[in-house]
Amino acid sequence: MQEIILEGGCFWCTESVFLAVKGVISVTSGYAGGQAETADYESVCSGQTEHVEVIKVVYDEQVIDLSSILDIFFATHDPTTLNRQGNDIGTQYASVIFYDNEANLPIINDKIATLKADGINVVTRVEKAPTFYQAEDYHQNFFAKNPTQGYCNFAIPPKLHKLKAGFGTLLK
Repeated sequence: MQEIILEGGCFWCTESVFLAVKGVISVTSGYAGGQAETADYESVCSGQTEHVEVIKVVYDEQVIDLSSILDIFFATHDPTTLNRQGNDIGTQYASVIFYDNEANLPIINDKIATLKADGINVVTRVEKAPTFYQAEDYHQNFFAKNPTQGYCNFAIPPKLHKLKAGFGTLLK
């Protein structure tokens, strides 16, 4: 098993995408990258902690590789906007990849270099994985538990459509 921590906007959205991918064992919403020694939803949203909303993706590298995980990540969020994903604005929505395995760094950097060579102005930060703080229980698997929630109905279906259209063979 491998893991990677990703920030591509609201964790409800990113979580929903990766829960649908073959080879993904678990997705946990949380917070990472801040200066405070703890994190919770209220303090992260206030900007006081400097944490970002993230998902920790645990995946079976025999089923899906990091390159495919990153392809999905970049296709289902906007890596060109600083501290913003659609209507979500704030430092907690920065595009970030946190890695814990040094062997993954060249794969991540190559993926970003390829996007930049294609004319995409990627602002995604790449950082060594910091402490991960699991988000409150009500954030876990949020869309599945709250399918009629207004924000989710607006933001998540387009991401799932992109996932299905571009990565149909990788869906569970």
